[in-house]
Amino acid sequence: MTKKIIQINKALLKYFGLPKRPDKLPEPIDMLVATILSQNTNDRNSYKAYQNLRKRYPTWESAYKARRNSIEKEIKVAGLGLQKSAAIKNLLTDLKSKTGKLNLDEINDMSENDSIEYLTQFKGIGVKTASCVLLFSMDKNICPVDTHLHRTLNRIGIVKTKTPDKTFFALNENFPPKIAHSFHTNLIRLGREICTPRSYSCSVCPVEKLCDFSEKNYEKVNNSGKKAFMLLDNV
Repeated sequence: MTKKIIQINKALLKYFGLPKRPDKLPEPIDMLVATILSQNTNDRNSYKAYQNLRKRYPTWESAYKARRNSIEKEIKVAGLGLQKSAAIKNLLTDLKSKTGKLNLDEINDMSENDSIEYLTQFKGIGVKTASCVLLFSMDKNICPVDTHLHRTLNRIGIVKTKTPDKTFFALNENFPPKIAHSFHTNLIRLGREICTPRSYSCSVCPVEKLCDFSEKNYEKVNNSGKKAFMLLDNV
């Protein structure tokens, strides 16, 4: 598995290039809230919702004091406003209750597994959301798995798993060092732009020769204009 991951990462880098990262990584709590907003919607709507939220509540203390329905109003563009505002409100309330603070400094000295266990104790926070905090905010060499990665990794043949969480644990058991961000980000682009759920276009796929998918489609598919906007590198 490790050798194939490295080969795929090289092919993706050649095709998509090295993903850009901000000069200063965001605070873990900022990333956690942004990832909550990213659930079940596109990154542009999530980004708009995050901007709206931070404009209205520039500190997490002010968001903590706000009513849940006031938070919902600011993030409605991201969809699932009731669930997401509840998750954000619960997170801030639980953090304040347990630590007396509105930050995630507790995880700075934890192992990756302990960090994920700590973050997923909060209602509405799953493994994918927790692992995004570790990668995008703390620069850990851990690869989150969303629906795009779950689909493409199973098609390519790196894993044979039934759920994104099972894919995550299988993938990260012996993940190659120093490539998690490029691999994760470029594989999302592959899944959004080329290896889409139905109109996949194997004729232009940069990893076609490394892919074990048995139902390859070599007919030309028009996926032009599908360049992905990556929310978590823009928080």
